[in-house]
Amino acid sequence: MSKVAILTDSNSGITQAAGKELGISVLPMPFFIDGEQYYEDINLTQEQFYKRLSEDADISTSQPSVGELQDRFDELLKEYDEVVFIPMSSGLSGTCQTASMIAEEYDGKICVVNNQRISVTQRQSVMDAKMLAEKGCGAAEIKEILEREKMQSSIYITLETLKYLKKGGRITPAAAAIGTVLRLNPVLQIQGEKLDAYAKARGKASAKKIMLKAMANDMNTRFADSFKAGRVHIEAAYAGNFEEANEWAEMVKAEYPQLDFHMDPLSLSVACHIGYGAIAIACSVYLPEDEGKRA
Repeated sequence: MSKVAILTDSNSGITQAAGKELGISVLPMPFFIDGEQYYEDINLTQEQFYKRLSEDADISTSQPSVGELQDRFDELLKEYDEVVFIPMSSGLSGTCQTASMIAEEYDGKICVVNNQRISVTQRQSVMDAKMLAEKGCGAAEIKEILEREKMQSSIYITLETLKYLKKGGRITPAAAAIGTVLRLNPVLQIQGEKLDAYAKARGKASAKKIMLKAMANDMNTRFADSFKAGRVHIEAAYAGNFEEANEWAEMVKAEYPQLDFHMDPLSLSVACHIGYGAIAIACSVYLPEDEGKRA
């Protein structure tokens, strides 16, 4: 049986410490802050990131270099026969495409998964990959299964401010100004490759209700069979606002007491574009190959 390494990036929300505990390798995502390069969870903590964000520092996301990817692949192949790399969605970063090109040089030993996930849903893909490897699946088979099931997840996010959407050019300055005056909190969604608009809410409390309703609709339509069987992971995420996130987590768990629950901070690559104070609800359907919980 082939010995398979599972590699992801820090957009999964898996910290370096957690990765070591789980036996998963985590590639830190690079950032530039006022011209200096930092690496998430290496020399850039969540607290430091939000402090610099609040100070209006010039922050931009980047991706691991070709050399960094090659070095990590080479390092893992000293101990393992194959590597499954699960990066953030190809619609949100170029890492997936770069890694896929590099993988061509490794004679099938490196399999890059393009399953359009990020944050807590990306983390669940990593955990699924670990489970499949433990069941004896090879890297190519794990990639095939994860990509086959890529649309079996959903994310809704609401924001505290429109400032960073305006800064990133996703909305016009005029729309941002009107939204701020009217206290509009956009609700965004990730259903595949990109971050898209879903709804506008008057205030964050209303936005939370919209997100819960949207998730309930997904559970009763797209994921109905899995939901009835109790085979859906319910998830939450947040951007620096830990106390509010804990209250949100209790709301989500109260809606879905029968489902297993997990919450992490949002990936800094997402937070860079939406700012402090965002909260999210997400779900990931169990793989058919997972013989875990049933209702």
